Amino acid sequence: MKQIRMMDLSGLNSEKNEQPTGIDGDPKKRFGLPQEIGILPIRSAVAYPGTVMPLAVGRQRSKRLLRDIRPQQTIFGLVAQKKAEVENPAPADLYSVGTAASVLKIIKMPQGSVNIIVHGLVRFRVIEYTAVEPYLKARVEMLSVRTRKTKKLRALVVHVRDTAHRVVSLSPNVPDEAAMLLENIQDPSALADFLSATLNIPVEEKQKLLEETDTDKRLETISHALASQLEVLELSHKIQGKVRDSIDKSQREYFLQEELKAIQAELGHDDKRTEELKEVQQKIKKAQMPKPVEQEALRELDRLSKIPLASPDYSVIRTYLDWVCELPWSSSTKDRLEIRQAGRILNSDHYGLEKIKKRILEFLAVRKLNPGGKSPILCFVGPPGVGKTSLGRSIARAMGRKFIRISLGGIRDEADIRGHRRTYIGALPGRILQELRKCGSSNPVFMLDELDKIGRDFRGDPASALLEVLDPEQNHTFTDHYLDQPFDLSQVMFIGTANMEEPIPPALLDRMEMLRLPGYTKNEKLRIALKYLVPRQLAEHGLKAGQLSIRKEVVEALIDQYTREAGVRNLEREIAAVCRYAATRIADGSSRKISIGAGDLHAILGPRKHESEIALRTAMPGVVTGLAYTPAGGEILFVESALMPGKGNLQLTGQIGEVMKESAQAAFSLVKSGFDKLKLDKTLFAQNDFHVHVPAGAVPKDGPSAGIAMYTSLVSLLQNRPVRPDIAMTGEITLKGLVLPIGGLKEKLLAAKQAGIRKVILPKRNQKDMTEVPKEARSGLTIIYIQNVRQILNYVFENKAGK
Repeated sequence: MKQIRMMDLSGLNSEKNEQPTGIDGDPKKRFGLPQEIGILPIRSAVAYPGTVMPLAVGRQRSKRLLRDIRPQQTIFGLVAQKKAEVENPAPADLYSVGTAASVLKIIKMPQGSVNIIVHGLVRFRVIEYTAVEPYLKARVEMLSVRTRKTKKLRALVVHVRDTAHRVVSLSPNVPDEAAMLLENIQDPSALADFLSATLNIPVEEKQKLLEETDTDKRLETISHALASQLEVLELSHKIQGKVRDSIDKSQREYFLQEELKAIQAELGHDDKRTEELKEVQQKIKKAQMPKPVEQEALRELDRLSKIPLASPDYSVIRTYLDWVCELPWSSSTKDRLEIRQAGRILNSDHYGLEKIKKRILEFLAVRKLNPGGKSPILCFVGPPGVGKTSLGRSIARAMGRKFIRISLGGIRDEADIRGHRRTYIGALPGRILQELRKCGSSNPVFMLDELDKIGRDFRGDPASALLEVLDPEQNHTFTDHYLDQPFDLSQVMFIGTANMEEPIPPALLDRMEMLRLPGYTKNEKLRIALKYLVPRQLAEHGLKAGQLSIRKEVVEALIDQYTREAGVRNLEREIAAVCRYAATRIADGSSRKISIGAGDLHAILGPRKHESEIALRTAMPGVVTGLAYTPAGGEILFVESALMPGKGNLQLTGQIGEVMKESAQAAFSLVKSGFDKLKLDKTLFAQNDFHVHVPAGAVPKDGPSAGIAMYTSLVSLLQNRPVRPDIAMTGEITLKGLVLPIGGLKEKLLAAKQAGIRKVILPKRNQKDMTEVPKEARSGLTIIYIQNVRQILNYVFENKAGK
């Protein structure tokens, strides 16, 4: 309807002035349509009788036609082009039916174009074109319009007018005069032409309406087109209503936000806080945390936005959100699972430990073939200084993962593992999540050091809290008390370390695969010292290889005379003392190059710390050399017995534990019950008290493996026969005299060898375990296996040759 600016109603107000039909009269006489008229092609539009429309004229032929036109007197034809892009249309490019019109007004524009306002008069059909230059001319005939006044026609007029009114009411840019025009047009044909000109339909369909002379058919076509247009307008109006409601809601929210800002400004809240909240929100989105955790974080952020800065809850919630955002929910390192490369790394970092290295390579191989499998929990058990922690670092380096180590020694509070609840002042997550946040990776190698030294008290049991951490079936939903949301620990490779298995709770022990690291032999210590310890200490003390020379015999002397341990930690300390001595001499200018020999150690380190005292200690009856296994490795243990007047009581001293006391009681009962076979005087037990002492009384001792040593000590005392100084023994006894197997076999044999022992008595049931003891630990030792305690007497006394 945008094309219609005005309409001539002079001939449409009464039936007398209606456009005549082909039956009522001859329109040629009334309008005086010439037989030949000029033709003005128009693009993308169709002119209809009775309508007024503006046209912009820019083509030269059209301008030439306008020069010959006298406004409101000259009649010319308006014919639509078939294709709008044709610049100079020929007769074939134009439709055959057009509208005769007259010019109401001509307006010349500054740019050279001409705008005209034309008034459509009647339809015509082109008979033939008579001229092309200077503009198109054609011989035409007027088309008569057929209108039969029937009930159907009246119904069509009413329906079309009502539909048109609804279209006008829904059209945003249609003036109010259009509704008045619809009411004033009474002639059905004129109404059809008016609506045809205003319909938003393609030019081809408008041309068909112009060519249709039957008013009924035109009104039917117009009715369908109006119905379609009305449907589109109603849908558009509905959509606009929703958009308007949304805009109104957005505007309302905007005004409320502005009011909220003003209120916050009055309360002391400023834009800086708003920026802070936006920054936290961006951190939450960037953290890529699981959906439930993200929803909880956003809920806490919403609470934070409503809390005043001065409120204590503000800092609590802000700290919580910082922890949640900084945890490595989706950040991880890519595993490097090259088995050969991992083997080279382990061999370069550690000497020996072949069984441990083999198990680590097996773990990496399984991880390579099944990346989604559950990680087993490894636990390295062995004395201090054998390389448990450094093995964890090597595993991390071989896999390309980050390494975390926490010491659990002395921890008594469960909150150190699971964290504190946020209701406590100064609450923080547990050590597990703290370390994961520091390393920034969700799949590090996580070493839990000193598992055997965890304590427990009224604050909880940390070992029980570790059950969820170290269980592959549970740790994918590990819940820290502070975080209060599940965190996936299934990709973390946990490695535990301990010096002894016994103090570890059974439930925790069951969740781990135990890998035992025995102590080093003398030859292994020598190689480790020359390959690793000496170069490292030279570098740490700023010494070059040419400035200090430490010979092989010096290291051997350090091992034999100044250290007595399963690992190499004390050995490294002694080497460091030698390096400090050399560094002092070089720094003060006394020497430029120093060579250390075995004879120099006395002046540098003092007198030797360890020497054999077996011959001295066992030269008298009642003293026996036993073997013990401690957290620091294997050691020799002297058991002494004494006889004094009394009533047959047994006294035990030496800081020994309950299990060791029971072994002493069993040994005493066994000797007392077999006095006749041992050829002992029965009155000895009735008239004397017995005292069994284990020296080094300040050192706690426990365990059943000293049973045969206590039995032999009592027999030696009662028979007044000294025990051979070059023999040691270990084994548990029963009241029936059976000898039961013991543990720590390699460590005990190494301790015996270092002390100068030549023969070792072991339980027969430990013979199968000797395959795991390296040859170096057995070489130079005579191993004697016994099943019954009385077999010991065949080997231990000086005046009795061994069988």
